[in-house]
Amino acid sequence: MEPNSARPRYRPYTPENFHGLPQIDKIPGERLRSMKLISRILPFRVSSYVTDELIDWNRIPDDPIFQLTFPQPEMIAEADLRLLRHYVRTGNEPAASALVRKTHQAMNPHPAGQMDLNVPMLDGEILTGMQHKYPETVLFFPAQGQTCHSYCTYCFRWPQFVGLDTAFRFACNDEALLPRYILAHPEVTDVLFTGGDPMVMHAKLLRKYVAPLLGEKPGNLHSIRFGTKSLAYWPYRFTTDKDADDILRLFDDIVAAGYHLSIMAHFSHPRELSTAVVEKAIARIRATGAQIRCQAPLIRHVNADAGVWAAMWKRQVALGAVPYYMFMERDTGPVGYFSVPLVEAFNIFTEAYREVSGLCRTVRGPSMSASPGKILMEGVAEVGGEQVMVLKFIQGRNPEWVNQVFFAAYDAKAHWIDDLKPAFGKKQFFYEADYLRLQDSLRRRRQGVAA
Repeated sequence: MEPNSARPRYRPYTPENFHGLPQIDKIPGERLRSMKLISRILPFRVSSYVTDELIDWNRIPDDPIFQLTFPQPEMIAEADLRLLRHYVRTGNEPAASALVRKTHQAMNPHPAGQMDLNVPMLDGEILTGMQHKYPETVLFFPAQGQTCHSYCTYCFRWPQFVGLDTAFRFACNDEALLPRYILAHPEVTDVLFTGGDPMVMHAKLLRKYVAPLLGEKPGNLHSIRFGTKSLAYWPYRFTTDKDADDILRLFDDIVAAGYHLSIMAHFSHPRELSTAVVEKAIARIRATGAQIRCQAPLIRHVNADAGVWAAMWKRQVALGAVPYYMFMERDTGPVGYFSVPLVEAFNIFTEAYREVSGLCRTVRGPSMSASPGKILMEGVAEVGGEQVMVLKFIQGRNPEWVNQVFFAAYDAKAHWIDDLKPAFGKKQFFYEADYLRLQDSLRRRRQGVAA
């Protein structure tokens, strides 16, 4: 471990200390004023590592990492931004706060059934710190990990960071709950610690939640995952932070206990893989026996380019990581600014896929994490004289849907499964009737518990 004097100090920039950003003069004045307004609506937090090492300040505002981490005026409707500016200038704080709340609600804050379909129950209690959408995998949200080193402007969990619905915030501080739930659900084989980002937690706190899984494996659990953006936004977490060695020892212990350990790393752009410290962090993690799998959504203004994805996948493999998913941007937040139509996304994926070797072709995409399940855009074809979009479930609320191919009428403008209509004049996709019954059953069950 390097001496304390050489240890980089984590410093976040937020709306409260934004004026202290050394590169603030690089941001045009009007854009800067608009960004400060937008930070009342969208979460803003960026680490000094991102601002000093990853952003090309000579390319503002078009730099992809700047777009990834700094709120942009175009993310909010011009009329709303103009009205918010008026309220702030005139000191009408109640009206400004009401507009912010209204804007939040219009942004589909809880997509894909997160609130009403994914939250499980145990012994008649609704478990707001967990999600259980697919039979095999449980998501666990440790209470102290519900923030990140930096916030992505596209993040679908933005409501966690703006204080929306705080009475139903995904967070749990009971370390005994997870093993109890797994024992009660023998179908569970994987647990994913998520957030926020569990890697913002001190190693002792994180170990508190993991330790109950180490002594005696509960149920059929055999894999533990950590979802994190820390390798991209603060790789010092695994190299020179005070408890970096403690984090790695925890990884060692998880592997020694017989689990498969996966670090689900979010890399959105190859520049995040370009520094010496991220190389070192990846090497140290891999030395514990952990596997690093890499995923990110396809985002306009950040990585909507085949060359960017091909370069990123090649770099990941070169560093010993596994390309895993290209996601479609979820239908939440400033989705209109970021989203890419499905057909365009498929073309970007295909072009990038053609540029890489088989070692990179572990990646799947473009995939929609929709309420029924993970739906892959497989391609465009002509069937029976009709141009169609070919889709496939790679995960589903009902396991019987998995790996089933189905067809949608061709629509070059569609961004999401909800924008599509079944091909061949059919009234519904094959899964819809079953999905509606499943929705109704889950909601009635939860309403019965709440009553």
